[in-house]
Amino acid sequence: MVRTFIDSGVLIAAMRSAGRERERALALLEEPGRVFLNSPFVYLEVVPKATYFKRSLDIAFYQRFFETAESVATVETIEAVARAEALRTGLSAMDALHVAAAFLSSADEFITTERPERAIHRTTLVKMVSLFDS
Repeated sequence: MVRTFIDSGVLIAAMRSAGRERERALALLEEPGRVFLNSPFVYLEVVPKATYFKRSLDIAFYQRFFETAESVATVETIEAVARAEALRTGLSAMDALHVAAAFLSSADEFITTERPERAIHRTTLVKMVSLFDS
């Protein structure tokens, strides 16, 4: 089993994008042999907005994902690792929190919609994969 942490962009692409982006995201989420990992930060990036705008299909999709994905360490533990990694690599706050959560959950890979030239790809805590390169 491949332990896979995905950022919110992958979930959003699966629900809100069109064409190749949506197809790649959905194909990834349906791949057998993956254990998906999550954190409260990914949840906060996708569920409140879908709820506020009453996007019932999005909400149902996100709920299915979060019900089956493994949750990770405490917020305090994630924040401590995120702070150190942000200082080391120049990551934004949310990217640092996602990377820390992936690292602490022993992710084999972190799949993101961020392009390879973005700061998140500077981390060495977890293997970074762009959804568009896989």
